[in-house]
Amino acid sequence: MSKYILPVSVFGTVFGCAVLLKNHVTGGPCPSKAKIPGKTVVITGANTGIGKETAKELAKRGGRIIMGCRDMEKCEAAAKEIRGQTLNPHVYARHIDLASIKSIRQFAERVNQEEKHVDVLINNAGVMRCPAGKTEDGFDIQFGVNHLGHFLLTNLLLEKLKDSAPSRVVNLTSLAHIVGEIDFNDLNWDNKKFDTKRAYCQSKLANVLFTRELALRLEGTGVTVNCLHPGVVATELGRHTGLHQSQFSSSVLSPFFTLLVKGPELGAQPSVYLAVAEELEGVTGCYYDVMIEKEPAPKALDQEVSRRLWEASARLMGLEQAPSAAVPASNGAQEKPSTDPDTKIRAKHPLSVLEQTGMNPAV
Repeated sequence: MSKYILPVSVFGTVFGCAVLLKNHVTGGPCPSKAKIPGKTVVITGANTGIGKETAKELAKRGGRIIMGCRDMEKCEAAAKEIRGQTLNPHVYARHIDLASIKSIRQFAERVNQEEKHVDVLINNAGVMRCPAGKTEDGFDIQFGVNHLGHFLLTNLLLEKLKDSAPSRVVNLTSLAHIVGEIDFNDLNWDNKKFDTKRAYCQSKLANVLFTRELALRLEGTGVTVNCLHPGVVATELGRHTGLHQSQFSSSVLSPFFTLLVKGPELGAQPSVYLAVAEELEGVTGCYYDVMIEKEPAPKALDQEVSRRLWEASARLMGLEQAPSAAVPASNGAQEKPSTDPDTKIRAKHPLSVLEQTGMNPAV
């Protein structure tokens, strides 16, 4: 028997180290144990992947979960599964197609009418590097779904979020925002040759810019807005990337992917963290790489670009305009927007010179 002790010990040590290393690399589980009984959470794209696991975890913590999905058959099945696994009866499937302005408005109207409050909105749904295509309303599919759809939904739910304060908005973005460019002359790839990678990166940069601009506009309302890169997660989102489609990547690189790429359950932990962590109460306008607050790309810190994107998005979505938050110069002229890393937007340390502004859906 003793001859097996050493091999078993070595295997156990190696396996244990591998698990610890993977948890370290991928971020591990959400450190907050906070419960959310009685709180209403709206999650888009919740029938699969990160969204489904986020819905399940928040249902375990006692939340009333509104799952917004395009495929109602899958959404109903996922909601039923989550109710069974968590024993939480308050998990509901609702239809929303983020590629349709009409569908988004119908979803928001139902939420506003049926829900007494909305405590957390998680803008989770998205598409990644898909072929060229347009939404129902003629927008580039990636820019339309990843940014414009959530921009409209968030604005349509803003009054409910304000009435429910303290409340939170969580936007999922990607590390890909670092190489993103906002082309105001052709946001929807109507005039230039379509590039699926650049289109995706543009939409992810838009997520971060939207987060920071909305945080400025909601300052003092009790509604916080943060965004996150969940890490590299094995979900259906990557079906257009070509990963593992070659023999080399599936055989030689597979062990490395196994270590670095996490499953949906771990991928959901950053969303859960931003939604429930008590230590994040009042923290707004921040970008998280998994569960660590980091500085986003310099392009994402440009307040002039975030203002222009907001105004362009509002026009495309048919929303009324409102002036953006601006930093007044001492001589009466507007200064160039700061990209200093110290100008993070935190409600605990507010920028006193910024005036609170907002915008309301057009009637």
